[in-house]
Amino acid sequence: MNAPVSYDPHADAWTTPLDQLDPGNPARFQDDTMWPTFARLRRDAPVHYSTTSPMFGPYWSVTKYKDIMAVEVNHKAFSSDSGFGGISIRDRPKELQLPMFIAMDPPRHDDQRKVVQPIVAPANLAKLEGIIRDRVCTILDGLPRNETFNWVEHVSIELTVTMLATLFDFPYEDRRKLSFWSDCATAAPEAGGYIDSEAKREEVFAECLAYFTDLWNQRVNADPRPDLISMLAHGEATRNMTPREYLGNLILLIVGGNDTTRNSISGGVLFLDRNPGEYAKLRANPGLIETMVPEIIRYQTPLAHMRRTAVQDVELGGQRIKAGDKVVMWYISGNRDPEAIEEPERFIIDRKRPRQHLSFGFGIHRCVGNRLAELQLKILWEEILKRFDRIEVVGEPKRVFSSFVHGITDLPVRIPG
Repeated sequence: MNAPVSYDPHADAWTTPLDQLDPGNPARFQDDTMWPTFARLRRDAPVHYSTTSPMFGPYWSVTKYKDIMAVEVNHKAFSSDSGFGGISIRDRPKELQLPMFIAMDPPRHDDQRKVVQPIVAPANLAKLEGIIRDRVCTILDGLPRNETFNWVEHVSIELTVTMLATLFDFPYEDRRKLSFWSDCATAAPEAGGYIDSEAKREEVFAECLAYFTDLWNQRVNADPRPDLISMLAHGEATRNMTPREYLGNLILLIVGGNDTTRNSISGGVLFLDRNPGEYAKLRANPGLIETMVPEIIRYQTPLAHMRRTAVQDVELGGQRIKAGDKVVMWYISGNRDPEAIEEPERFIIDRKRPRQHLSFGFGIHRCVGNRLAELQLKILWEEILKRFDRIEVVGEPKRVFSSFVHGITDLPVRIPG
């Protein structure tokens, strides 16, 4: 019997011919072995064309910080519009594309984004701070001591769905529907989970839309209120949306409010466990939470990429990109670019410029909820430090089969009593 062939991600990344590399392979993200491929591309082919992907077809990969920024700010040449394919490397059938403001170009993007922006204005964040702290304290005080549990399930998901329920003024007892819908929206059918086809995803979307249509009907017939559904129902640029467009914006807000924060909450616990010197720094000086939070978000990079479609021929990094080509900005690679970030492979909680990262995007599509995400993480770590001397990671994390959501599904931990 032949011995099984072992996979060496480092050797594979550096010996495979460049034109055969498929950096978007979700299996490499699930087993956390994509890093050498991006290191190779940053060095040898910063703007790289892949033609061998069985899952995604041909696409350009942009892997260096400065080139990603160049694509981000040039929305006239690189479109986000769902009509061209939207924001993900995965191509969905045109009739199944979801219009949403992040997958629009100006001026529609700008008009719809302005409708929801007040929810994360500084004055509203100040109002939300007390609610977030109450929720965090309740969750942390309910955690078991001296026994193993899944941090993702008990803390990361619970905190994010309670926050989303608040922002939507969504029935609190049904809040777990929000994380379910988020997971279904981004799941790869090839992963072998609940979403095994686009038809199954559309079934879930129909349930989501029906639920939120009831909430829309309640809010549209009432005075405007400071929640996301009321804002959409009364906003000049959104009140006449088609049902499909309403669904698209809901999915955007759910995924945006869920995945970034959820996976940063999980990643922070993992990184501090693996970097005890940084944890010691934090315990000695809790004020470092301010710089640690953006470092967690950089190091995790909860959304690994955003996609654009070239709408005109354009040169980037010495390569000629043709109109119609799919262009993938790998935030996860740009966040490890040594030309832009000093010692990018290290997790350092007291960086001088901790917000110099790409995890929230840049330009007109920069994440609308970035300050809210940071606020939740800041409050969480303030309250963790008040309660626990240590959170021990006691097993290997399990990760999502996805090259879009860079996520953790299971993180076994133990809090000594």
